Amino acid sequence: MQRFGGRVLHYRDSLKHEVDVILQADDGRWAAIEVKLGVAAADGAAASMDRAIRAIDLGKCGEPSFRAVVTADGYGYRRTDGVMVVPIGTLGP
Repeated sequence: MQRFGGRVLHYRDSLKHEVDVILQADDGRWAAIEVKLGVAAADGAAASMDRAIRAIDLGKCGEPSFRAVVTADGYGYRRTDGVMVVPIGTLGP
């Protein structure tokens, strides 16, 4: 198993844009993840995450490697905007 050598962060700015989880690798790559109880909240979570990412200076940190909404239920799929919807049960045994 490869060890993740990065950081797990939360993002919130002065305009109250927020992302539940930011994964940042040691090499600077990063990902944005929202966590919601149900798959029905995936659309709103993806829209909120998109607003937050647009507020970030991507010239300094680059685009996220991936964007995902982790849910407690439902099935996994990739939305047309590229956001992955991932039931938490698929992440482990």
